[in-house]
Amino acid sequence: MSQERLLQVLLAPQISEKATFVADKNEQVIFKVASDATKPEIKAAVELLFKVQVESVQVANVKGKEKRFGRFIGRRKNWKKAYVSLKPGQEINFAAGE
Repeated sequence: MSQERLLQVLLAPQISEKATFVADKNEQVIFKVASDATKPEIKAAVELLFKVQVESVQVANVKGKEKRFGRFIGRRKNWKKAYVSLKPGQEINFAAGE
């Protein structure tokens, strides 16, 4: 895995009420990731960017919603999110701006 590829795997942290609840309860962080990303790539990318140790990665494909604008029907893109479990004692703080 090249370092250039790893920098393109993570797109953004997923910040929502559910993501905050999961982060507090299970020591997990949720990321929006590239559609073709694999679990080993996601693990390596998180460890490289945030200098933390990753225990496991779970991946979910999110279906894009169908949206209407008047009589025109469109569809949002499908995307992938990753639930990254950190080893005990590890944490990623987005507010601190690492």
